[in-house]
Amino acid sequence: MNYRLRTQKVGEKLKPPVFKIMLLPLRFEGNKNTVYAAKSVIFAHLNRITNPENLIIMAQFGKGYAKRSTPSYLMAIVGVSVVLFLLGVMGWFVINANKLGEYFKENVEVRVYVRENVSEKDSAALVNHIAAQDYTKSYEYVTKDLAKKKYLADGNKDWGAVLDKNPLPASVNFKIRSQYASTDSLTKIQNELMQNIAVSDVQYNQSLVSNLNNMIRKISLILLVVAIVISILVIILIDNTIRLAMFSNRFIIKTMQMVGATRWFIAKPMDVRALVNGLISGLIAIGGIVAVILISEKWLPEIRALRDYYLLAFMFAGIIVLGIGISFFSTHRSVIKYLKMKLDDLY
Repeated sequence: MNYRLRTQKVGEKLKPPVFKIMLLPLRFEGNKNTVYAAKSVIFAHLNRITNPENLIIMAQFGKGYAKRSTPSYLMAIVGVSVVLFLLGVMGWFVINANKLGEYFKENVEVRVYVRENVSEKDSAALVNHIAAQDYTKSYEYVTKDLAKKKYLADGNKDWGAVLDKNPLPASVNFKIRSQYASTDSLTKIQNELMQNIAVSDVQYNQSLVSNLNNMIRKISLILLVVAIVISILVIILIDNTIRLAMFSNRFIIKTMQMVGATRWFIAKPMDVRALVNGLISGLIAIGGIVAVILISEKWLPEIRALRDYYLLAFMFAGIIVLGIGISFFSTHRSVIKYLKMKLDDLY
């Protein structure tokens, strides 16, 4: 038999409130699931009336539905962790590529040749001047005798049978910092050093610098495009993963709304859970990335020199923020979406 529920309050100041309940014939319309939902609301409302201190939500949408409606938090955490892990590995590749580019740039050597018959005082002043510059990473003063030893060490023949004195000049060889490894910067450095009276010539491999900068520019552009594409895909995949997890929770959300719960009351526990899940996913992803780094460095110890703790810490913080932010945003948006939907639209 079908019923309609109507409540009428008896007395104005009775504590606890007393209600008179009248059940009148009512014809339920809609599909089978809609009827289940309406009955659940009636039962929950009756419990709230008889026990105002407790809000009891009874949601029964067919046999065994409550078990199936539990959100798959575990699968959501695993899915988000995998996506963040892939993003982190890509970020690690970008960091290593950047450090490798800096390594090549900082191996560009500039040679400043000292004039003949320059006093030791002027030579020392030139060395101190170069050592004090911001563009100097490391330097070496090569005397005429040391230059001859390096020349012979490279497999060249001794000129002693032909020449009476050493024709090689003394020089100050220094390596520049990566930010100065460009043709424009090196040209300025060259012109500035040529004004020194103790300098006869300044040389560096111009073709090497030009080709190196072009190669690094192309690789950086490719990695930037790949990183942007992967970041967009990561955001979409995480959003879809969270929305799929919340889809199984839609009837619980709607039932809580139908018995009078506010949006804040419904969304708060799910938002908090989303923050926790995002944090857990980020930590799991970071653990996987650290494992990949350690295994890679064990197989290829040379890449250990490229490790940058500052950039890695910044990347790990970004992974956690991204996991928490997208999880919270997707969860809250899904809750609001289901609250605005009609009951029949949930099926």
